[in-house]
Amino acid sequence: MAAKTRRRLSDEERAQRRAQDRDRLQQAAERLLTSEGWQQWVRVRGRNGLRRYSVGNQLLIAMQAPDATFIVGFHAWKDLGRRVCKGEHGIRILAPMPLIERNEEPAPEPSGEDSGSNVRMLFKSVAVFDIAQTESIPGRPQLPLQPPREPITGDSHAHLLAPLQVFARELGYAVTSRPLDGSANGWCDPTNQQIVINDRLPANAQVRVLVHELAHALGIGYADRGRARAEVMVDCVTYIVCAQVGLDTSGETIPYVAGWGEAGELDAIQQDASTIDDVARRLEAVLLDDQQQLAA
Repeated sequence: MAAKTRRRLSDEERAQRRAQDRDRLQQAAERLLTSEGWQQWVRVRGRNGLRRYSVGNQLLIAMQAPDATFIVGFHAWKDLGRRVCKGEHGIRILAPMPLIERNEEPAPEPSGEDSGSNVRMLFKSVAVFDIAQTESIPGRPQLPLQPPREPITGDSHAHLLAPLQVFARELGYAVTSRPLDGSANGWCDPTNQQIVINDRLPANAQVRVLVHELAHALGIGYADRGRARAEVMVDCVTYIVCAQVGLDTSGETIPYVAGWGEAGELDAIQQDASTIDDVARRLEAVLLDDQQQLAA
């Protein structure tokens, strides 16, 4: 039986698809201007290991599947011992597709590289799937997708304090642990480059506080954004990072951001989301690399 060939799209159909992709991405970004949309993105970012995806794709996933728990592509599920169930519709994201364009005039002096071409990046709509849309493959081992969640009242993640303190020193900060009275369980002093955390807290809670203060040390400060906005951003980083390493911060409220977009500052709030994602990635790398070494 001959293989079925796919019909090539016309230029008009391609343009229409690109317009639909842009509209979908714009709608996803605009949801950040509402508190509900912001909280959906933070939750999805925290529980899906979405540092694999760009912020734009994270927003698309949060808009289409706010209750998703773990998302990868069709073929990646097979590598994880699962398969997408028949009839399931994918969650549409945008995948980069490099397009090599040849220059009409060759380079005057040839080198070791192909200098007669340029690479232009295009984006193609592709489908990914949540674990709820999949089933296990009989006889295939199931790879663990997410670490079990531990309460911040325990000491299960005490080993993460050391790599966080090392990272702080790499940033030029000294970390001091001592008893603290009052409501503050820690602070970051950028002038004296010092981080203080309350050693009366259980180890898991100290990890949460140190992640919070390191997010400040990584540039989310009051001077540029004001206290309220900076604290919202740092709390979001903390929620995301703790979720990635298996710390249950369900008792922590994702900050309420309604009103940020009332002045039409979509570009600003998108930049805030990008900053949160960047800072979270740096801290995730420190903690996840440490956990992988322990598991090896």
